[in-house]
Amino acid sequence: MPFIIDVEASGFGRGSYPIEVGFARPDGSVFSCLIRPEPDWEHWDESAEEVHGIPRATLFEQGSSVQEVAKKLNEELEGKTVYTDSWGFDSSWLSLLFYHAGLRQLFRLETLSKLLSEKQIAIWSKVKQQVTTDLNIDRHRAGPDARMLQRTYELTSDS
Repeated sequence: MPFIIDVEASGFGRGSYPIEVGFARPDGSVFSCLIRPEPDWEHWDESAEEVHGIPRATLFEQGSSVQEVAKKLNEELEGKTVYTDSWGFDSSWLSLLFYHAGLRQLFRLETLSKLLSEKQIAIWSKVKQQVTTDLNIDRHRAGPDARMLQRTYELTSDS
């Protein structure tokens, strides 16, 4: 099983930043962490909050610093290839995280689609919908979304 990562953000437009990162390990266990915004990270999109359900105030109350999050990601993922279903967004948000942490990202981020066969692609949406129901996921949160993608990959691989 591949490592799968997901990033939730303050929005999708200019000035958006990561607010939560989560990944699923090959054994199916999940790491997830809220990220406390940096002082100049002010962008906030209410429609993004409706999707992930994380109020900005919660990030200041429960979030870890960008340094803590970047160190944890490097500790667990160093030298590994980690897959995402949203490479364009997730790579830019992770780059921003590591830049503000003053650290170099020690793992490689790759698009999940590189792992998928044509057969997997053909059934992906249907299986993903079923996995979302099975795992009782009703909000976009980084850890559960990473696990959902990993489980979808696992189930489509067996087909």
